[in-house]
Amino acid sequence: MTKATELALAAGDRDPRVGLRAVSALRRLLEQLESVQVRNARVRGWSWQEIAAELGVTRQAVHKKHGGRG
Repeated sequence: MTKATELALAAGDRDPRVGLRAVSALRRLLEQLESVQVRNARVRGWSWQEIAAELGVTRQAVHKKHGGRG
């Protein structure tokens, strides 16, 4: 079982402390994965608009969030 799968299962735990910690860890993991994939797309020549369309957000939102990163 992967760490992400373990966290997803823990997010549904009846103990709110366990569930909330898992949700927080999943949020951090998701942010890391998004950053990696945005960088990947930019290296491959994708426009901010193309990235935004795949993420379901505006071009401005994705550029604001990721535009200043190396």
